[in-house]
Amino acid sequence: MPTTRHPSRRPVLLTGLLLAAGLSGPAMATQAEVSGSTTTAASTTTTAAPADSSRARLHALFAEDAAWRQREFGYEQVDGRWRPSGRLPSVLPEAWDRRIAHVTRILRELDAILPSTLSREDQVNLAVFRATRAAELDNAVRRTWEAPFNSDTFFWAGFAPRQPWQQEADWRRFISRLADIPRHFDEQIANMERGLARGWSVPRASLDGRDRTIEAYTGEGPGNPLLDAFDAIPQSIPEPLRTQLREEGRKVVLGDVVPAYRELLAYMREDYLPRTRTTIAASALPDGEAFYRAQIREYVTLDMSPREIHELGLAEVARITAEMHEVMARAGFEGSFEEFLAYLRSDPRFYAKTPRELLAHASYVAKKVDGQLKHVLGTLPRYRFTILPVADDIAPNYTAGRGGLDACWFNTYDLPSRPLYNLPALVLHECSPGHSLQAALALEAPERPDFRQNSYFSGYGEGWALYTEWLGTRMDIYETPYEEFGRLSFEMWRAARLVIDTGIHAYGWSREQGIEYLASHAALSRADIENEVDRYISWPGQALSYYIGYRTIRDLRAEAERELGNRFDQRPFHDAILALGAVPLPVLEEEMRAFIARGKAGTPEQLAEAR
Repeated sequence: MPTTRHPSRRPVLLTGLLLAAGLSGPAMATQAEVSGSTTTAASTTTTAAPADSSRARLHALFAEDAAWRQREFGYEQVDGRWRPSGRLPSVLPEAWDRRIAHVTRILRELDAILPSTLSREDQVNLAVFRATRAAELDNAVRRTWEAPFNSDTFFWAGFAPRQPWQQEADWRRFISRLADIPRHFDEQIANMERGLARGWSVPRASLDGRDRTIEAYTGEGPGNPLLDAFDAIPQSIPEPLRTQLREEGRKVVLGDVVPAYRELLAYMREDYLPRTRTTIAASALPDGEAFYRAQIREYVTLDMSPREIHELGLAEVARITAEMHEVMARAGFEGSFEEFLAYLRSDPRFYAKTPRELLAHASYVAKKVDGQLKHVLGTLPRYRFTILPVADDIAPNYTAGRGGLDACWFNTYDLPSRPLYNLPALVLHECSPGHSLQAALALEAPERPDFRQNSYFSGYGEGWALYTEWLGTRMDIYETPYEEFGRLSFEMWRAARLVIDTGIHAYGWSREQGIEYLASHAALSRADIENEVDRYISWPGQALSYYIGYRTIRDLRAEAERELGNRFDQRPFHDAILALGAVPLPVLEEEMRAFIARGKAGTPEQLAEAR
């Protein structure tokens, strides 16, 4: 049985910790940087001694960095998985100076190691490690932590467990973290003030209503997610310990945490929001054009220009539009495209009447997918996810769904904005064989350095998840033309991002232009469209990774089918992608082309073993 490790997709607990510390996405590396660090093992001509020395130096840096991070950010390993400890990380400027110094030195020592002296696996390790650390350094130097939230993700949310912990020690750590919230919030507010002073803030246009996500935490009774968490301590923790933990937790929440949230809410409404910048483009920030290019490199892991991405988006939007018209004709609709979108957004038969109905429909799709997985993958994980509603405190501004190791969350807020014909694609993307399955396989992967288990590259992870939406067409998941149109609408949504994100941050588009562009091309609700465009405004570059990662995997599959002919089997092809774990896109391309070359050289049986 493989060693149990932490999942590669943003784990809920660790993500909350890193976002609270101001750490944004992990992957910034140019194609030249990544390619230079992944020279194939076949070209290595060095002797064993230098190779052993290089490996030892590389893994010593991995170990040193891991130990430093454990001390610096306050998390610990429990049952083979990283969990937050009893404290929250410091976000003071001097803490960031300390982190900048550490990562700068690590990168300098890393660059002294010749990739050609390493094994293939260590070349991948080096590429992943360098990309994550380089992105971290760039964000720290640019002081992105002076705007420590965006329209989608907040440093004040995510402390409560999504599912109750089963062990006393987890609740003890939780109570200790809660007691640290007042200090942590004070530091975040001080950083936000520094950001305002130099014109670095979250755009005001993307923040409408986000202050309301704080309100639930200011209450002293039911409905406060932190108080409710202590009412859900499971019976696996016996009495009287359960009552003791509940009383200790409530005391900390009412005495320390609720006042801290009230102060934060007052600051947001009275001080921060009125002073945030009225511009929306990343290029309007200090050194903004360079910052946007850096964000593109971080999330896409390719050195693409905004113009190149914008033009790719326009071409793909045109292609998908033609496919949508074909599906509309199959549905027997005789009106215009705009009339079809209006019909889909308004006909009651496309919408659940209760939250349970929506969750039940998602569960049905997930179970249907289970029956097809044996035709899609050769290796299936043992770990299982559940399906849950998005928490009430964040649901009004949250996306339609999100998946992780333990659960898939579907938004049941405002049911008339949650069409059922979108659910099959959403389940494939977020649950299986998308994010939840991907995270489970990473959890059960063979032993690798810890950072490989905790790294997440949007181009890889989101590219795979979007690819699985298309894969659903090969799994007979879409039962009606409307569900197929929902899938195409999701594909259009991601292609349109290429146009809107670059339009806003490089071409001067307004928020209204972005909203109207998406509304005229995709069958999404108005609420989802506005939330999405606000996300692109406040999180430059991140949304670009989905479609570019998806096209990369589709192109690699087409190449494998062309090169291998009737020897192509999608199961080992998919296994090879997922066995890599999260990697920059150039590494994915190189490793999958090596997989194709092995398949061409071997027998079909060897191809199946090549994953």
